[in-house]
Amino acid sequence: MKKVAITFTVLLYAFAVPFLEINNTHVFNPDWTPHVRIHEVWQLITNSGIGLLCLWLVWYKNETRISGILSLLVTGGFLLAYTIKDLYGGDMRYLDGSEKALFGVNIGIIGFGLAFVLLLVSNAFDKKSKP
Repeated sequence: MKKVAITFTVLLYAFAVPFLEINNTHVFNPDWTPHVRIHEVWQLITNSGIGLLCLWLVWYKNETRISGILSLLVTGGFLLAYTIKDLYGGDMRYLDGSEKALFGVNIGIIGFGLAFVLLLVSNAFDKKSKP
């Protein structure tokens, strides 16, 4: 179960997020300063690199502990940034006021929240199954 939870999580942050952000709402947003764009691209490359490392660790080295921790850091980092967004003026809404949401909840919170919980639960089950 832990390998599946890690793989699902990596697919979200290493592949789905870049797919959703390499466009005019993020990387090529004309309203963003060049400085902001470089931070965005850096974050996408870093998270994708971490994700590829996690997949390699899980599927070739059978190492779930480190890849689970790395994936918790990536998803948890987003969840924390969302939680404290009012402290730094952050927002998940686009400049036109729209937001990618499902049932009124931002899709990032849904996806990363689910992934974070799956990682925690799979880790708990993993610990129970080991003597």
